[in-house]
Amino acid sequence: MATTPQPRRIRLAGREAVALTPEEYEQLVASRRQIGGQSARVRVLAHQAKRTEQLLCELETLIDAQGDVCRDRTHVPSVTCPDTEAARKDADTACLRCAVAALLRRHRDATS
Repeated sequence: MATTPQPRRIRLAGREAVALTPEEYEQLVASRRQIGGQSARVRVLAHQAKRTEQLLCELETLIDAQGDVCRDRTHVPSVTCPDTEAARKDADTACLRCAVAALLRRHRDATS
């Protein structure tokens, strides 16, 4: 295991400073660039996560606001919707609205 290099401390005009070799300085500059790039990527990912969360909230609101009866008008979508289990097992036999609502609830509950 490599030990942490100890900086060479010097005094310039009465102020303490650290002396670096040109190679150490280049490594420092390269590390700063890498950290800056990673910071920018993290900001972009955080922005995308916020937008995705907002989209999911709006989608959930839209699904809840679409009325009390599913599109095929055979049942009322709710937490205990009879097609919720079917939606997970066979998307062709379930109403899409109930399947999406169940999916949103499942993922919302997993993150809470």
